[in-house]
Amino acid sequence: MQKVTFDPGLTQQFTSPFRRVINQDGSFNVHRRGTTWRDIHPYMYLINMGWVKFFATLVLGYFLANLVFAGIYFALGPDQLSGADSPTAFGRLLNDFFFSSHTLSTVGYGNISPKGIAANSVAAFEALVGVLAFAVATGLLFGRVSRPSARIGFSDQILMAPYQDGTSLQFRVVNRRTNDLMDLDVRMMLMTVETKSGKPSREYNRLKLERDQLVFIPLTWTIVHPIDSESPLFGKTEADLKQQQAELLIVIKAYDDTFSQMVVARHSYRYDEIVWGRRFSPAFFVDEQGDMVLELPKLGELA
Repeated sequence: MQKVTFDPGLTQQFTSPFRRVINQDGSFNVHRRGTTWRDIHPYMYLINMGWVKFFATLVLGYFLANLVFAGIYFALGPDQLSGADSPTAFGRLLNDFFFSSHTLSTVGYGNISPKGIAANSVAAFEALVGVLAFAVATGLLFGRVSRPSARIGFSDQILMAPYQDGTSLQFRVVNRRTNDLMDLDVRMMLMTVETKSGKPSREYNRLKLERDQLVFIPLTWTIVHPIDSESPLFGKTEADLKQQQAELLIVIKAYDDTFSQMVVARHSYRYDEIVWGRRFSPAFFVDEQGDMVLELPKLGELA
């Protein structure tokens, strides 16, 4: 029986049951505590957050910056800005805010202008802040757009399916984007909880695949682990995998021909996401013109 255990970087220590090692979005199920401000890299944080949150952060930062400078202009007094007078304090603050937005973005309509040394000094500093801030925002936007990222789709479930004269573990993947992925490489590990010397610990076994490399993936790819006498899954039942809290960890690397860079996708399946005795339905067909048609919604459809 194949029994080559190792620690892939997820530790073999075990203290209590946990949800899963790798979340379904590919992130590791690890929560950090004790992080200080020195440990946080603003660029990494901003470039990795979602698009909605990213644009909301930019808008909020733009609003707060203008609000701070508007407060400074307001505190300098009404004689420091020409054309910003208003019958009410709120109206003057609003005019100061709009003047700040004109200065920060270097638009400068001219309807409001500084006329004192203090106001001119603040406006000059704000113009510098605006140039630097928009340069950083442009760099962040370019970094997010130009960064390669894998959009590899995984079937919702992994199958314990008939295979030749025995059984196998199978799951299916597809490139959900239209870019070309080449030279794919997949690794699959089985994580179980074993008892050693009366203490539970995690065990990791590399699973041998029928094919662990693919030249390109224009269609679906069914990744198969044959369960033979050398497999750590040999003779295991559904109850055994549940007792061992089995989780299958998958890492796929590919070369993105569009960005000319490597991309990585991670996924995992727990013991309760294994379907026994089923097969995948075909997810592509040849149309009347002789062209291949890939049906993405059928990636995880079962026969």
